[in-house]
Order: sequence, then C-alpha cells, then structure tokens
Amino acid sequence: MQQTTVTRPVIERQGSVTELPGKNEAYSSGVSWAAVLGGAFVAASLSLILIALGTGLGFSAVSPWANTGVSASTIGMGAIAWLVITQIVASAMGGYLAGRLRTKWVNVHTDEVYFRDTAHGFLVWAVGLVVTASLLATAATSLAGAATQRNNSTTATRSDEVTGPNDYFIDLLMRSGNFSSAANDVA
Repeated sequence: MQQTTVTRPVIERQGSVTELPGKNEAYSSGVSWAAVLGGAFVAASLSLILIALGTGLGFSAVSPWANTGVSASTIGMGAIAWLVITQIVASAMGGYLAGRLRTKWVNVHTDEVYFRDTAHGFLVWAVGLVVTASLLATAATSLAGAATQRNNSTTATRSDEVTGPNDYFIDLLMRSGNFSSAANDVA
C-alpha cells in the first residue's frame, strides 16, 4: 500500500520560509452528491433493463399448453434468483460509477480513499432504494385509488339501473334470429 504524507502549506517571503499550521478539516464535503445521484440513476435504469430482460426470458420459458415448458416452481425460483442477481449487478455498477466520478482526493491515505469510495457506493444503493420505493408507493397508491373510484362508480350505476348507450345494440347482437313461441311456451 502506498502511504502519502501530509504536507503543510508553506509561505515564502523574501528569503524566509514560514510554515502555516495544518488543518485537519477539508474545505469541501467528502461526498460528491453529483456522483451519488448519477450512480443511483444508472443503477435504477440498469435494474429496469435487466428486469425487462428477465421477464422476456421467463415468458419464453413458459408454455400455454399443459405439461410442456417449465414448471411454475422452477419459474418462481428462477425469478427470485434473477431479481437478486439483477439488484447486485445494478447496485455494483452504480456504486462503481459513483466511485469513479467522484473528485480526486489529494493527500489522503489510501485506506481513507477506499472507505470513501465504499461510502459512495452505499449512498448510491440507499438513494436508489429510496427513489424506487417512493415511485412504487406512488404507483400503488394511484392504482388503489383508481380501483376504489371505479368500484364506487360501478356500484352507483348498478343501484340506479342506468343502461349505457350501447346496451341495446349488444342485446341485439346476442339474441338469435328465430323467435319461435314453442320454446317459450314450455312453462
């Protein structure tokens, strides 16, 4: 491992050298939020692409006919494995990208650089998780609200016995052309 030494700033004045006291704090944050957000977006988009690929592979493995294709338990286990692998690959790619996009730290020990890169990868995972969870929660809430509204409107139309404008024509299409009274006189 390479160790770097921390040098203190030096001011040179006409023939004399004055050493300034060193500071332990940096002038900027140790987190590059632009890199973290970029990595989170890459992780989310790669996850979406891999999930779409896995869905296509799953659909190609099943068959609509009985006793052909892969069994349901095999598809379920494969789907679980694919989702786990997808999240690992997407998070690793996003974290790697965030570590590469961050600003270079000078005069920092290599162990500290490794820790900061790992922290950037963890932040990518956390931001991606929070964004994905909020988007999924918003979508689920929207779907639940739409289903509730649809059920309320369906109940209202059934209780009022209101017929739609096409009900008469649908009824005509479903009736047969013979109007024999013999079938109706059985009672």
